[in-house]
Amino acid sequence: MSHEHASNVGRIWKVFGILSAVTILEVFLGIFKPEALHMNSLMGMNLLNWIFYLLTIYKAYYIVWAFMHMEGEKSSLRNAVVFPLIFLILYILFIFLTEGDYIYEVFKNSTIKWNF
Repeated sequence: MSHEHASNVGRIWKVFGILSAVTILEVFLGIFKPEALHMNSLMGMNLLNWIFYLLTIYKAYYIVWAFMHMEGEKSSLRNAVVFPLIFLILYILFIFLTEGDYIYEVFKNSTIKWNF
């Protein structure tokens, strides 16, 4: 009985390349802040921040996919692990943005002054 060991060098370089490209894109956007993305907003937040959130969620998903070896599992297990995680991240993001905007509006439009 012989087991052949397949080399994962190509896969490692592919994962490295994808994660590096996304990180380089994030750094590029963070340094140059394109005005079209930075000055336009969607649902109370500028488009550049939305792009950062989406790229971060993509990187987190791909890290789970590659380093937890989810690509070799059945789709039901993949969905059971990944979908709740994505839902919770989006839910926490929604809560932070909603509460942060509320607090900002209270301090901006009321008689309460910024004391910190």
